[in-house]
Amino acid sequence: MINPGTFVDAIGGDTPFFTGVPDSLLKQLGTHIEATLPASQHVIAANEGAAVGLAIGHHLRTGSVPVVYLQNSGVGNTVNPLLSLADVEVYGVPMVLLIGWRGQPGVKDEPQHVKQGRVMTQLLDAMEIPYFVLPHEEEAALAVAAEARATAVSASGPVAILVEADTFAASEATVTAVQLAPNLPSREEALVAFAEAVGDEAAIVCTTGMLGREMFEYREANPRPALREFLCVGGMGHASSIAQGIALADPAADVWAFDGDGALLMHQGSLAVNAKAASPNFFHVVFNNGVHDSVGGQPTAIANVDVPELAKASGYRGSARILSCDDVAMAVADARTTGGPYLIEIQVRPGNRKDIGRPTRTPKQSKEAFSAALRSGTS
Repeated sequence: MINPGTFVDAIGGDTPFFTGVPDSLLKQLGTHIEATLPASQHVIAANEGAAVGLAIGHHLRTGSVPVVYLQNSGVGNTVNPLLSLADVEVYGVPMVLLIGWRGQPGVKDEPQHVKQGRVMTQLLDAMEIPYFVLPHEEEAALAVAAEARATAVSASGPVAILVEADTFAASEATVTAVQLAPNLPSREEALVAFAEAVGDEAAIVCTTGMLGREMFEYREANPRPALREFLCVGGMGHASSIAQGIALADPAADVWAFDGDGALLMHQGSLAVNAKAASPNFFHVVFNNGVHDSVGGQPTAIANVDVPELAKASGYRGSARILSCDDVAMAVADARTTGGPYLIEIQVRPGNRKDIGRPTRTPKQSKEAFSAALRSGTS
């Protein structure tokens, strides 16, 4: 396995700059970068495409080779800036893309990663981006890092390094998550309080990550008459748009998006679109713990954002912030009285149960059961 600090020194070069979206396969590397580099040399971006933009800006000023880290599920967010800006046939901006290879062929993974992993190399080939697979042995990995940087410079364009599972050793550095406020509930406690408050007739769309896994376990233990939870196992940042689509298609439905702070930031423009749609049956809950909880606990930029005021400025009919599960029922009632689009932010503490499971239904089974419940006219 590779020491994260040694690799960061090698891949970063003389004027290091790292940016990206945290990934579980790069967790140890991300922890080291966040703990050891100053803010001028490391930015956790809202989404992967924005990270490419940050990298381009850094290169324009310094002439150096920046590093963009991401999970391969986020490659789609990078396609436009990579091909229309950084590409050798446009501005020719050298950078190294450090990509966690979820769903790698031959490696067991979750359903949402299988297709992405299988087509990963073909996708890079189609984009004409040279790529390497990072060896697990440190000396060989450092040689690949040097070759990738040299290739980016000689080609004047992006170069990718695919990172397999269990490549990096644990970092000696640590990142301590800072709570947004004292005495906050856990996300799971808040989720249960909201699930109970919205009732059996509500349709719920859950964002990707731990929130969806916690919802699945809760509903397995406390089932409703029909499956009215749609769990976004992938597609970070799109839960509110999916919920908005349901609300528009069925104005009589009671539709709730259960979102996370990192997901909200990733596609923040959806707030304005949701507001413009002005669906009175659309309600948006943001479980805000201030970190990318599923992939290492690195901080999001949410500490700088007043989420309820952001919703109002985007055009939501109303918004509120709560800090306790005791306030959930009243917040839900106020939202329904005001009408949507309405956003409730509940601040929660970072972390989750270590024994939290994963959905046992396939995504297709869940989709069919959820759609059947919606179309039955009972949700």
